[in-house]
Amino acid sequence: MPRAQWVVASVTVALLSTTVVVVQRTEGAAPATATTDDALPSRALGLSGHRRLVRELEQSGASETRGAPRPHGIAAGPLRTVSGPLRAARPLRLRIPSLGVDVPFGGEPDEASWDSGGPAPGAAGTAVVTGTGLRLGELRRGRTIEIPRADRRTAVFTVVGVSPGRASGREDLPDRAQLHVIGGETAVLARLTGHRSSS
Repeated sequence: MPRAQWVVASVTVALLSTTVVVVQRTEGAAPATATTDDALPSRALGLSGHRRLVRELEQSGASETRGAPRPHGIAAGPLRTVSGPLRAARPLRLRIPSLGVDVPFGGEPDEASWDSGGPAPGAAGTAVVTGTGLRLGELRRGRTIEIPRADRRTAVFTVVGVSPGRASGREDLPDRAQLHVIGGETAVLARLTGHRSSS
């Protein structure tokens, strides 16, 4: 091999070796086969290897969450605001997302009870719900209470007051849908602010 060709071949090998090392360091020391496939798209997006991996994991996690079944009829549809009360329907569950509460209506000690002699949750008037172990004292104004119902709607209430004792200072407004939740020595007053389609 002539000397000039040998010099060109040596310089080419050195440049290729340096390029592979730089690409491996930039892409998080991934194997050369994976680096050559991914280096250009990663650079075009301006992402290093670990950032690209985090983004891919987040996207795959989001798609799994979207496709995952929702237990206990958790509301799946978008929140729709309401201009008035909903039609009466039997409540199925009491959910207080900020407290991690999700219990069925049934009257058992670890379940919620609804005073069926009064309005249904979401219908006109003030519905009364009781339960044990609800930790209502930790609830704050502006938090939501959700009640999936037999009509495949979830009534969404916004807390307007939390009171010690069983009295909530509620006003009986027959044209407005309200919820009075009593748990232990705490009472909560909430107003219907929206509804969702239940799964």
